[in-house]
Amino acid sequence: MAVIPRNAQGHGWLRPAIGVVELSQCIVQAVPLSARKTTGGSPEGIAPFLQLPHINETVIKKLNRKKVRTFQELHDMDSQERADLLTQTAGLSSTDVKDIEIVLDMMPSLTLEVTCETEGEEGIQEGDIVTLHAWVNIKRGNGLIGALPHTPYYPFHKEENFWFLLADSVSNNVWFSQKVSFMDEAAAVTAASKAIEESMEGSGATVKETSRAVAEAVEKVKGGARLVMGKFQAPSEGNYNLTCYCLCDSWLGSDTRINLKLKVLKRTRAGTRGAMLADEGPIMEDGVEEDDDNEDGEYDDDYESEYSEDEEDDQNSKNKQQAANGTTSKHGKAAENSSSDEE
Repeated sequence: MAVIPRNAQGHGWLRPAIGVVELSQCIVQAVPLSARKTTGGSPEGIAPFLQLPHINETVIKKLNRKKVRTFQELHDMDSQERADLLTQTAGLSSTDVKDIEIVLDMMPSLTLEVTCETEGEEGIQEGDIVTLHAWVNIKRGNGLIGALPHTPYYPFHKEENFWFLLADSVSNNVWFSQKVSFMDEAAAVTAASKAIEESMEGSGATVKETSRAVAEAVEKVKGGARLVMGKFQAPSEGNYNLTCYCLCDSWLGSDTRINLKLKVLKRTRAGTRGAMLADEGPIMEDGVEEDDDNEDGEYDDDYESEYSEDEEDDQNSKNKQQAANGTTSKHGKAAENSSSDEE
């Protein structure tokens, strides 16, 4: 519900959409939502620490005294350095440290590669159908691509799900969203192959070029990437600072985001521009104005009713009757002239 497009500018649900995923993370990892409150240098508070086994608020305070204030700082440490910190500073046993290392090796690290373009055109103009092409790459310390997260308090096995969002944080609108899964590699290979093949054929590529592109996509999928492709309509002319998010519903601290600048040019190409924009009315052909009385666009301007001819015949009969009675019709000169000739 939160990613359904809204028409009014500034009334989108980007922040509620992110909040839904963050709530899911806390439920899956049995971490209080209040633990996400920003503290010190950590934008996510102490919540990511608490998903690790044997870690509590006391241990976190000891780590903070050693200037380890964010979960990412702990995650990026060398394993030996991390082990020394946890045993000597936090007072954990070597067995506890091994449990923590297993969970850290399961956690996904995500990167994004995103492009937006109008197929067959150099720039993006207002009203164009824009093709989004994104690769979501995943890496884990244990080398796995798909995995079940560490969820000791969850009542059943939980598969990871990821959400890709393209959004405008200024207007709070989600422009595009798609669910991403790393569990089924075969399905991902099939989907990526089909999407790349259709895209290449649409751009007029040769069979050889298409085969090469499909082969590269298959290798990317097998190497731990998933293809996200979709289309959206370019808004009105302007420069847009967008944000691409990849959010995981099962882990805290694994989300990633990148900035994407989109320049939309003034419309100069002739032709029909598809559907309805979020902040504008229906798009008409260039140089054609919409008739206010024909709001739903159901009838053409030159449309004739099937009863038009009957109405015209009735009017002519009425004029003749008035002429026969010596009355001049104000609607038809033919009747008036006929009456004068008779006189």
